[in-house]
Amino acid sequence: MSEYLLIKKVFESRPIEQTITVRGWIKSLRNSKKFSFMVLNDGTTQKDLQIVVDATLANYEEVAKLTMGSSVEVEGLIVASQGKQPLEMQAKTINIYCVNGEDYPLQKKETSLEYLREIAHLRSRTNTFSSVFRLRHELAQATHEFFTKESFAYLHTPIITASDAEGAGEMFRISTLNLDKLPRDDKAKIDFTKDYFGRETFLSVSGQLEAETFAVGGLGRVYTFGPTFRSENSNTARHLSEFWMVEPEAAFFTLEDNAKLATQYVKHLIQRAIEKCPDELEFLANRYAPENLKTIEHVMNSPFETVTYTNAVEILTEVSKTHKFDFPVSWGMDLQTEHERFLAEQYFKRPTIVTDYPKEIKSFYMKQNADGKTVRAMDVLVPGVGELIGGSQREDNYEKLIARMEELKMDTKNYWWYLDLRKYGSVPHSGFGLGFERAVMYISGMSNIRDVIPFPRTPKNAEF
Repeated sequence: MSEYLLIKKVFESRPIEQTITVRGWIKSLRNSKKFSFMVLNDGTTQKDLQIVVDATLANYEEVAKLTMGSSVEVEGLIVASQGKQPLEMQAKTINIYCVNGEDYPLQKKETSLEYLREIAHLRSRTNTFSSVFRLRHELAQATHEFFTKESFAYLHTPIITASDAEGAGEMFRISTLNLDKLPRDDKAKIDFTKDYFGRETFLSVSGQLEAETFAVGGLGRVYTFGPTFRSENSNTARHLSEFWMVEPEAAFFTLEDNAKLATQYVKHLIQRAIEKCPDELEFLANRYAPENLKTIEHVMNSPFETVTYTNAVEILTEVSKTHKFDFPVSWGMDLQTEHERFLAEQYFKRPTIVTDYPKEIKSFYMKQNADGKTVRAMDVLVPGVGELIGGSQREDNYEKLIARMEELKMDTKNYWWYLDLRKYGSVPHSGFGLGFERAVMYISGMSNIRDVIPFPRTPKNAEF
């Protein structure tokens, strides 16, 4: 393979008066009798490289017929530009890889995000999605960087599981059984002992329970970062059936330690995005969310407020006398997005951590408070979105955990290994979960979660 330079490196190294080779896809081509202006991008940067193509080029007539999205290799001299761009290339030779026909789905006109979802295999060639997915990459790298610095070990938890980490039952079943001839037991129920794993299995909704075993079992601090699945039939701009979760678990962490870690992590993500993707953030803000940069910078630079659920309900109840909410506020209900956003945006005017929720609306594994009514849970709320992170101190008392699971009519036999943690060397421990796509949405300013994951999986949609 011949030597060539990434367009990102061209702008970083500025090889003025040097002859180099670049490769990429044509963004636009303006022709005249004497020369053409070609705009090229290879996906590594928000910046496009302008290439001046003289009509004396051997294959100029062929080059002049190229259309948007055609792929080429160009050798040329880098010179300082007389226009807005800092540099440009004077083409010496152009080799054509692929010429697009008139049926190319992307044209130089305004294209809706909805349409681009239908051609998700090509949308990375647009300015919007190349920006989003470079940003997503940097946020993924920032995640590994942050937890490694905090001495967390990266743990790969299973995607196939026999237990429901959330207890909500919204799981995709995995089976190799013949649907036309399902085996039945003596009670006419499906006999899963004849299935591949010898039992009923599902796609995981969370790696938390397995991560807890390694945190409490000996590694002390671990984090997972992988795909998770929910079969919730929800067609909204904030829900996916397949998404990525970041889930740290730490032994000897109280809820306060957990909240501090979550605060530092959110700030680190935003800081990394601003440092590494300034062009992408500026483009996305100008195109989709003019106030977004100001919002995320405010979050990065602000101390996080902390309020208990009970106090939050008292605040919202008092406010509701003069402010109309779509959902009435009462103790014991789960806070709605409008309540969360009001607290973060209008009442405290900064990121807010709500703690100590009623146990009836939270998962079985959360540590119970002495009042018997609440658990050591927390939600991190940010202006513009509401909840970004959910977490808790985990119940480390064996008897209390068993009692709570029986209260919820859970089959404790499926969780024998999880319960063992509370019998052998149990310690206080905590963790949280961040839906990675929610974070990318928030930091990018995109309004639909389908636009921050390469190939969205939603109800009735598993294309590509």
